[in-house]
Amino acid sequence: MEMQQLRYVVAVARTGNFSRAAEQCHVSQPSLSQQILKLEDELGERLFDRLKREAKPTPQGDLFLRRAVRILEEVDAAKREAQEATELLRGSVTVGVLPTIAPYLLPAVMVAFTKKFPGVEIVIQEDTTARLLKLALGYEIDFALASQPIRDERLEIRELFTEELLLALPPGHPLTARRTVPVAALEHERLIVMKADHCLGDQVLNFCSRRELHPSISFRSAQLETVQALVASGLGISLVPAMAARRPGANAPVYRSLPAPRPERKIVAVWPQPRPPGRAANEFLKLVSARCASSRA
Repeated sequence: MEMQQLRYVVAVARTGNFSRAAEQCHVSQPSLSQQILKLEDELGERLFDRLKREAKPTPQGDLFLRRAVRILEEVDAAKREAQEATELLRGSVTVGVLPTIAPYLLPAVMVAFTKKFPGVEIVIQEDTTARLLKLALGYEIDFALASQPIRDERLEIRELFTEELLLALPPGHPLTARRTVPVAALEHERLIVMKADHCLGDQVLNFCSRRELHPSISFRSAQLETVQALVASGLGISLVPAMAARRPGANAPVYRSLPAPRPERKIVAVWPQPRPPGRAANEFLKLVSARCASSRA
């Protein structure tokens, strides 16, 4: 059974005549008749009573016709949806993202994407790196925005940008008088970091270990904004991504750079190798890259 045969059957039923149906389908009348006969042979039932100037569906033909119409309607709807998705008139993009990236990077990207593709829905899932990779491998998200290191051969990794981690100091702290703070000056400071299951916390502690620093950890938090609020309150220092730096004010830390090699994190897009991002997801990634480039500029 072929789709074209179903279209011929529906055309004959609607026009009531083989010749008019052939004209509507842009085929010769013998070719259309032959295809319907072939279908009837396959089904073992006559679909039409052929009268002198008219073709009427048989009772079996009526039953077949109802299903044929539904099938053709579903096929046409599928084609329309596929075409609309290709043209980005409809569809959705599901992005997994770290909580230390989402509120600082995504709002401007989402505004730009929605203006460009208003019919495409954006779904954002914030979670830890381990959970995001699991979602990606389960095909539950189109891609994840995370930070290195990520070591899994099943995943494709595209580096987007490298971001400095700034030293966040309480206002009035003696180290704010320095433009660049020497790493050794942090040795006896109280450190505020993200919880152990957040990669930013591991990155900060790894930096301290590489530079042979042994600061005491005074607080851990699951929220980067809480970390910054605690720093601004004078309860310790921290290292925070440059994109998260608050504007100067009463409730903001003071930010300083550390000497080279500076602490940093590499932001990447990640997806399972067997399923690269579709067109909508790629358009979203282009806007992410453009936003990062403009921020660095």
